[in-house]
Amino acid sequence: MMISQLFILSSKGDHLIYKDYRGEAGSDVIDVFYEKVTALTGDQPPVVMSHKDLHFVHIRQGGLYWVATTTADSSPFSIIEFLNRLSGLVKDYCGSLSEKAIQMNFALIYELLDEVLDYGYVQMTSSDVLKNFIQSEAVSSKPFSLFDLSNVGLFGAETQQNKVAPSSAATRPIQSSRDPGGKSEIFVDVIEKMSVVIGSNGVLMKADIEGEVRVKCYMPSCSEMRIGLNEEFSVGKSQLRGYGAAVRVDECSFHQSVQLDEFHSHRILRLCPSQGEHAVMQYRLSDELPSAPPFRLFPSVERDSAGRLLMYLKLRCDLPPKSTAINLSASIPVPRGAVSLSQELSSPDQSAELQLQNRTVFWKIPRFCGGTQLSALFKLDVPGLSSASLLEVGPVGLSFELPKWTGTGLQIRFLRLSPVHPGPSQRWVRYVTHSDSYIIRI
Repeated sequence: MMISQLFILSSKGDHLIYKDYRGEAGSDVIDVFYEKVTALTGDQPPVVMSHKDLHFVHIRQGGLYWVATTTADSSPFSIIEFLNRLSGLVKDYCGSLSEKAIQMNFALIYELLDEVLDYGYVQMTSSDVLKNFIQSEAVSSKPFSLFDLSNVGLFGAETQQNKVAPSSAATRPIQSSRDPGGKSEIFVDVIEKMSVVIGSNGVLMKADIEGEVRVKCYMPSCSEMRIGLNEEFSVGKSQLRGYGAAVRVDECSFHQSVQLDEFHSHRILRLCPSQGEHAVMQYRLSDELPSAPPFRLFPSVERDSAGRLLMYLKLRCDLPPKSTAINLSASIPVPRGAVSLSQELSSPDQSAELQLQNRTVFWKIPRFCGGTQLSALFKLDVPGLSSASLLEVGPVGLSFELPKWTGTGLQIRFLRLSPVHPGPSQRWVRYVTHSDSYIIRI
């Protein structure tokens, strides 16, 4: 049995999970499948359908479509059995099968798929065996009760909005401070700055990340705070521990108030925070990224028959599907002498302008969802444009903000205060990655 692609869709056709194992079919297969399955009449559509040389096999579980594609002469009954076992695995790990459960645990499900399938061949589907390899923690989708003390302090980026009472705090600027007073709150912000250089051939040439864990305390009194980091957090390659992808940094330093007696054994920072804002931990990762760079550019620069400069740019966001980049701006240097710009953008919320004094085109994208691609066609009038002038285009510089995402993978496992305050208080964990210098050569 060989599987080419596997994906999970909502009943409305929304893409929840997508994995291409063999690259044998285009990315439009999801739309092709949904069009076929919704065009069928009757309450029981066939579980096996074909399109050209591709075969779709699917089941319905939890109101979702679980679909596998294959180009080989595989037994459909074997694939159906595998899909049923996969849905059972996801239910075992996530507690339920629903669109919300899939959305909240997409990282865990992708990790499951990496273990279950290798290049399209089934490896294992046993929960007892897989539990030794899966590192991600499942996020419960059950409603949170403020009176359930077992949940207090155990939240992170994906669970925060489901386990904490609604507030405007989560949407406040992460790098701005405010005057003490008002509500009793504590913020733990993980802030990272990313520097990347990508060559014209698409190869990553340089990648540095500088980060810090910053505590903002607006509580009248707090005797002790314990911040739990990833259990597989390591400083330097010599400290790599356990199985799986560890969160590694090259250098790490701590504020003098941080007590490290639990850090080496359990990766816990212990401190007694005072009123105000403090960077309790700073770290750096050099010449390496644990995952693909968040953005990839596919440029085309040429001169048309009318002597104008044509720049066709396709920008792909390689963040997870539920992540979003905001306030993205691309600056593209253009040849000297450019006098005007016309543009064709792939969505109406984008904008672009030519700044003559800087001889730069600025392409602005307010919101960019992970797993998607945007494009722009720029036509510039450049009197006396020559072949040598084309070499003046680029490199492209990106500026962006990535909320709820860290380039290193650093996460806060828990945030606990001792003693527990009887009065109303709020605790927030927030993540953001900014571009420090993100350069793509053309």
